[in-house]
Amino acid sequence: MPNFSLSDDIFAAAAQQFPTPFHLYDEKGIRQRIRDMKEAFSFAPFKEYFAVKALPNPRILEIFQQEGCGLDCSSEVELIMAEKMGFAGEDIMFSANAMPPEEFLHARKLGAYINLDDISDIDTLRDFGGIPEEVCLRYNPGGEFNLGGAIMGQPGDSKYGITRAQMTQALLRLKEMGVKKFGIHSFLASNTTEESYYPTLAKIVFELGKELEQETDLAFSFANLSGGVGIPYYPGQEDSNIFRIGENVRKCYEEVLGKDSGVAIKTELGRFMTGPFGWLVTRVMHEKDIHKRYLGVDACASCLMRPAMYGAYHHIHLCGKRNDACDTLYDVTGALCENNDKFAVDRMLPKANMGDLMVIHDTGAHGLAMGYQYNGRLRCAEILYREDGTFRMIRRAETPEDYFATLL
Repeated sequence: MPNFSLSDDIFAAAAQQFPTPFHLYDEKGIRQRIRDMKEAFSFAPFKEYFAVKALPNPRILEIFQQEGCGLDCSSEVELIMAEKMGFAGEDIMFSANAMPPEEFLHARKLGAYINLDDISDIDTLRDFGGIPEEVCLRYNPGGEFNLGGAIMGQPGDSKYGITRAQMTQALLRLKEMGVKKFGIHSFLASNTTEESYYPTLAKIVFELGKELEQETDLAFSFANLSGGVGIPYYPGQEDSNIFRIGENVRKCYEEVLGKDSGVAIKTELGRFMTGPFGWLVTRVMHEKDIHKRYLGVDACASCLMRPAMYGAYHHIHLCGKRNDACDTLYDVTGALCENNDKFAVDRMLPKANMGDLMVIHDTGAHGLAMGYQYNGRLRCAEILYREDGTFRMIRRAETPEDYFATLL
């Protein structure tokens, strides 16, 4: 189910202190999710590398830092943010594709793990930063990824990763260049609550690691299961139980590698770590009744792009009306000059009044991070609801001065 862990009193209190729209994040929920994740994978050396792309805010990254996590960075700016936060060395996983070569140099200066997306990246890394003793390769098996008879992903159509034959070729070349051990990264499904995904992926990576170890005489040091574990956006959708997932990965680990193999497990989860612990808080500003009935709010796709971009579902409730009958059909819209600027289409909600506070759920990942400035509609603020019950603005809303600042 969408996350109803915060009461409407909390949303209302935040809206009294800060103008809408804003994203509100729950510190307690994020910390507990991190601790659950660490417990679930405690059977092996483990580290979560939070995917910065999901929620790139230093105050959020600070929570992960305090809880002993690293960062998954995929661009120069994300590396800079990690550096400014004090992350370095094995606390950073640099997983990028088609990147400017200078980004390799920056990542190497920080001592980060380098996750190579293509065999041609070997020469680039050699020339920009040099080849370390331990590298990671991103594996793409091609074809379709099937789970329980259902197609979960199309690796063969994905731009990411290295083929099976290239994995051996790449490692043998890297061995000649001084590499002594390697990790394997793979990402075969996105936002799935199917709990067999991680165990199935883990077995693929574990078995491949053993094969490559035998073929190259290099040490298989870690399996990076990346992200892909999803959250239940829809009412009635079951959540992913990370403890059951971890237990089934453990069984695969011991079966393939052995209980005391020492091979580390790394993850790069973003959505699963913060997605349910964010809400977009906005106000009803306008109602229009033509061929359809529309509710206009003071947020738009600049704050949350997923519904406009690919019709993603986010649960919505009206603050103070959780238990009221959902008896009115609305499209919930923003003010952009785009007809897809809608948070919901044909959604049954309680009858809304102008000024009602609206809460859009599960915006803690790929929410504001994907925002943009079309029509000069500016990105909103981010507020952290702290464990002590107070609020802290962790990103102010953009201003027209921000918008004009890069113009010459």
